[in-house]
Amino acid sequence: MTRSDRNDATTRPRFLDEKLTLEEFSELAGQVGGYPYVKIVLDCDESVLHFIDSADGTLHVRYIACEILGMSIDELAGRLDSFNDDVYRNPDRRFYLGTLARHTGRADRPTESGHEAEDFLSLETVDVDTMSQDMLRFFYHRVREHVDPSLRLVLKPAGHQQEGYLAGIPESEIPRVLSHELYSVASFVPLNPGEAHGRLRVFRSEEEYRAEAEPLEWHDIVVMPRVPEDIPRVSGIIHTEHTTPLSHINVMAAGWRIPNAVGIGAVERIDRAGLDGRWVRYRVEAEGGDLLLEAAQPGDHGGDGSHEGHGSREGGEGHGGVRPTPPADHIVVDRPDLTPTPITPLSELRAGDHVRFGTKAANLGELTHLLQHGSPRWLGFYQVPRPPRADLLRYLARQLGLPEDADVAELNAAAQLLVKEYAEVPRGIVLPFSLQQRFLDSSAELRNAVDRLDSLLQEGTSPQEGTSLREGGPSRASLHAETSRIEELCLDVQRLIRSTPLPDPIRAEVDRAIDRHLYGATVQVVRSSSNAEDLSGFSAAGLYESVAHVSGTDAVLDAVREVWASLFSPRAVLLRRQAGIALDHCRMGVVVQEQVGSTVGGVLVTCNPLSPQDFRDVYLNISPRSVADVVTGRGAPLQYLCNTMEGGSRTVSLGTAATDLDAATKDLVRRLALISRLLQSHFSPDETYGAPVDIEWAIEGDRISLLQLRPFRTAG
Repeated sequence: MTRSDRNDATTRPRFLDEKLTLEEFSELAGQVGGYPYVKIVLDCDESVLHFIDSADGTLHVRYIACEILGMSIDELAGRLDSFNDDVYRNPDRRFYLGTLARHTGRADRPTESGHEAEDFLSLETVDVDTMSQDMLRFFYHRVREHVDPSLRLVLKPAGHQQEGYLAGIPESEIPRVLSHELYSVASFVPLNPGEAHGRLRVFRSEEEYRAEAEPLEWHDIVVMPRVPEDIPRVSGIIHTEHTTPLSHINVMAAGWRIPNAVGIGAVERIDRAGLDGRWVRYRVEAEGGDLLLEAAQPGDHGGDGSHEGHGSREGGEGHGGVRPTPPADHIVVDRPDLTPTPITPLSELRAGDHVRFGTKAANLGELTHLLQHGSPRWLGFYQVPRPPRADLLRYLARQLGLPEDADVAELNAAAQLLVKEYAEVPRGIVLPFSLQQRFLDSSAELRNAVDRLDSLLQEGTSPQEGTSLREGGPSRASLHAETSRIEELCLDVQRLIRSTPLPDPIRAEVDRAIDRHLYGATVQVVRSSSNAEDLSGFSAAGLYESVAHVSGTDAVLDAVREVWASLFSPRAVLLRRQAGIALDHCRMGVVVQEQVGSTVGGVLVTCNPLSPQDFRDVYLNISPRSVADVVTGRGAPLQYLCNTMEGGSRTVSLGTAATDLDAATKDLVRRLALISRLLQSHFSPDETYGAPVDIEWAIEGDRISLLQLRPFRTAG
């Protein structure tokens, strides 16, 4: 297909003696993920290679059907599945489909002369393509013949299967680049799209941030190598080192709906422009090639140019002395049910018990029930029409090893067998909200401390207020003084919770429950479970404490108090206050669970957070050490995408790992991804079955332990 202003010689199909030049590539290219790209179609019958003009936005299949075969759109829609099978799965196919992408030279791939590597093109098939090793070899060499020989062309395997095929081909015959190699040098990764107007704050290390006297404010845009999970709410985030979308801070940022990106080299760029401490407009676009930063006036909600704090940072008061006003969030929280309730095993809880035990515990109870009894909603995601398809059940059948025409009963049985064979929830007990309330009421000193904090929060200045200083509104200093007083009272409540002895009846009740339901579990993990988390607009990821490696009743009770105390941490109280959540509406349940061993663990979400329109893939972060390495952002995990439609998987990033997972673990991870898609269907709040879930998991041997399940809230 051509643009009206293009020369036909640039866009028409290419025969063997015609070579694609870099100039022509640039004229045809679109951009995705920061890379210029051109779709290609090899027609084996006609010995022609087609370069598709990206300006038309035409998909491979539509180009073949309409431009080469002369079919109508309606004809294609009527036989789309069989058409896709023919071009992606048929070993005797006429058409080979791929994409050429241009990459800048990378220092990790030097040339023979020792100079920095030249620009190069990568050839990639779509991840659902089932090309054999011989077909990949044929495709690469045919494309190589049609590209200017001065341009370096490498093959980028689309998944683990193709990586295995390439391992059997000498690199001297087919040079290659792996996805994780490209990701590791990507200068820009959009984590949350959006736009912010705020004050830029640059910190070259976490130590520099900790030593800074002027605290971050909500209107700041923070720039750091890896932003720690305990920062207050801000207006934007720029990481200058690679991180994962599933770290606690990045999940929180999605809930705050703020722009968030990885920008390698951002500090140098900011320094050159003199933007540190200045007000800017910051924009992240999902399909953009770089973060967008430009100097801006404070305007109605910015600084007046006065020099406050340190250096040349612009102050936080607006024109005419009006303070910038943060977003006025009012998050809905279900009121806790404080009816006296016994300590209960996870196996007896259901999702509706969140008002007595907290969201995390209720979801784990529901999950335990599912693994034992199945769900009539297992297949929901695959039963929803995706026009022109009436459903996706044939794809699920393939994944479950069944004939494509398997009926719903057969699919349900196979899904249940898969889940029962591989997944489990470690046994545990849950302390209800009413038990926490009994403890708080057992000490007059503790009860009074909580009441003082609650009174200050109710009577103090709302964080949403933006009154004029000239009209007698609160000054910046008075607001900081009020925040300091809140923090002081929070710490006092926490101190009393940790030091107040548990009444003997509570100790005895916990001891009996552990003996009855966790007999033989020598090591436990004690987890938080509040009603003030996993809410739309307020995820609370990483906000409350969990304590691992706990042994003995006394250690369990100390950990329980630590979890209860985390409800009153200064950061938790202030963030809930910003969200409009009253202290008296918040309670904390506690899950005491058998701690399981693992060879690998991690977090997954049943979507692709870097490509929201992708409904096929489940995105996984994997650590050979612990789940904590993923969620705290301390380490750089392996990152995987697993296709739950056509099958297959690929490594997006190795993180700090020296090697990839072995074949057996990769296979188990793919099963986990499929199980997670079934769980998404059950936990979906509506009949679209499209709401993704976030699951923490661990693998040991051939068993998958499911440790937590919650909704995954995206910035959209």
